Amino acid sequence: MNAKLPEPAAEERAHSDHLAGLLREEIAAHGPIPFSRFMERCLYTPGLGYYSAGKAKFGAEGDFVTAPELGTLFARCVARAFEPVLASLGPDADFLELGGGTGAFAEAALLALDAAGRAPRRFMILEPSADLRERQRERLRAALPAELFARMVWLDGPLETEWDGVLFANEVIDALPTTRFTTRDGEVYEEYVILDGEGRFARSDRPADTLVGGAVRHVERDLGRDFEAGYRSEILPQLPYWMQAVAGTLRRGAMIFADYGYTRGEFYLPERTDGTLRAFYRHRTHGDALRLPGLQDLTASVDFTALAEAGNSAGFGVAAYMPQAQFLLATGMQEFFEKDYLEREDEAARYRLAQEVKKLTLPEQMGERFQVMMFAKGIDPAALPADVMAADQGSRL
Repeated sequence: MNAKLPEPAAEERAHSDHLAGLLREEIAAHGPIPFSRFMERCLYTPGLGYYSAGKAKFGAEGDFVTAPELGTLFARCVARAFEPVLASLGPDADFLELGGGTGAFAEAALLALDAAGRAPRRFMILEPSADLRERQRERLRAALPAELFARMVWLDGPLETEWDGVLFANEVIDALPTTRFTTRDGEVYEEYVILDGEGRFARSDRPADTLVGGAVRHVERDLGRDFEAGYRSEILPQLPYWMQAVAGTLRRGAMIFADYGYTRGEFYLPERTDGTLRAFYRHRTHGDALRLPGLQDLTASVDFTALAEAGNSAGFGVAAYMPQAQFLLATGMQEFFEKDYLEREDEAARYRLAQEVKKLTLPEQMGERFQVMMFAKGIDPAALPADVMAADQGSRL
């Protein structure tokens, strides 16, 4: 255990011990479990998983801060990018957000779209966590005018009928349960979680199945080199199936994904020998993913080349790809900042606004570490935001 990390309170410790006990029972009954299964249960076990329990996740009292929690600039820029798409689709267009967090994004984006005359017919949030759904509902009921709140719809699973509109996901792909793999003696192995002699969680490698092995070999072919023996990293062999599930019924429209990650060549750099997996606990980042199940966020960076492939397989084309800073500048951040700055007479408020811009755009903050990918399907290219298209760096993929 990392001595630098704060110790959980007794109630939190009991919560984690409960989930850990269930994981030990599963391993004892069925044998070692893939790390992806361990991560899935740590994050999503009903009532106990990190995203399924009542503990605060976002903001100063949580474990990390996302772009929408910093202020309204990020959401207004995303809304600006979607405005021409929604205009081209007409009054029956819908908006779907994957994972609504605290509801901060939905609040700012819906108000911005309404002010621009582009409010969608429905603003839907796909949120599997009942706890987060209720928090979002309470916030948005209080924050939005009644006629706008009436457009809000919560989903606990993907839409099964065809629809037209736009889809947005911020820091969603990094939270998908990831597969850990390694190679040796020319073979691919998958990382599993076992119990050691004292009942503690430990790692073990087992021969990969066809799905994982095939996904790793695909990456090697695309990179034009084999992974060195002992190289360890992450991969999402389920990503094409996930993309088809959440976006396959979108008949016409656009999607934007924002997350921290890299192109494939950058993700699998030879020197990155232990992947990108990390844990977040009370605004501290560390590498012990087996620690305190249910109390810490587990995450891995995104291979944006794999995301592009998944979108292609679901019938979408990559319209644009770029670092977050370039995306925000292309969608009016400077304009929004100057307007907000002039409206604020309080120097403390102006300082907070300037700090928001810095966190969103500076390379060492979110500006370069986060990437944005836009997809389109069934719409006229003229309906896509021209400044975003002009900033496209898709050739890097």
